[in-house]
Amino acid sequence: MALNKLAGTVAAITGGTRGIGRAIAERLLDEGVRVAICGTTRESVDRALEDLAGRGELLGEVADVSKLEDVQRFVAATMAGFGRIDAFINNAGVGMFRAAGDLTPEEWHRMIGVNLTGTYYCCHEILPIFRQQGSGDIVNISSLAGKNPFAGGSGYNASKFGLNGFSEAMMLDHRNDGVRVSYVMPGSVATEFGGHGADVGADWKIAPEDVADVVQMLLEMPRRTTVSRVEIRPSRPARKS
Repeated sequence: MALNKLAGTVAAITGGTRGIGRAIAERLLDEGVRVAICGTTRESVDRALEDLAGRGELLGEVADVSKLEDVQRFVAATMAGFGRIDAFINNAGVGMFRAAGDLTPEEWHRMIGVNLTGTYYCCHEILPIFRQQGSGDIVNISSLAGKNPFAGGSGYNASKFGLNGFSEAMMLDHRNDGVRVSYVMPGSVATEFGGHGADVGADWKIAPEDVADVVQMLLEMPRRTTVSRVEIRPSRPARKS
């Protein structure tokens, strides 16, 4: 049997208690990765830790990535628990969908704060660690909404267009430091994101585990190679009636 390429490495995952983040955590634990997750509530973190108990080395922290001090605490706890970080997956995200004229300032700031500023905060904290190590992977979970505008998506589109541009520039900034930066743009995924049930459209949507497959592939690539951008979408999307 081939040895798992990622066994013994350490990955930190924001928004790791459910949905795509949870699927990534499960996949990496099964590959022998030591995993740190964060979520916004104590209840969600404790539930994930309980569900995943015995699956591998795992720690969890309560953190809102839109708050720099929370991000600093999450990174510090991961370093204290595991001694290093090899991969950081920026998965935390929120979405409120309504016409631009109906979107509230609070909703705008929340989406930009989590989806874009929160990712910047995480990268700001992890990049010095990766540069000192001379290696590290940053994987940002974006969306096809970062290249395809849609009605009702003004705030969400803005946050994801920004995330994609930030990711591309950061990749160019730090690839000579041994840091690989990738971003993944899924289409519709069968999760509860956006207020929909995870089972709505599950017959045609991407499964969270499919996104986890992509993240695993990115992390397992030879260090000489960076896959900077990945688009994934349903093979047979639902037809509009």
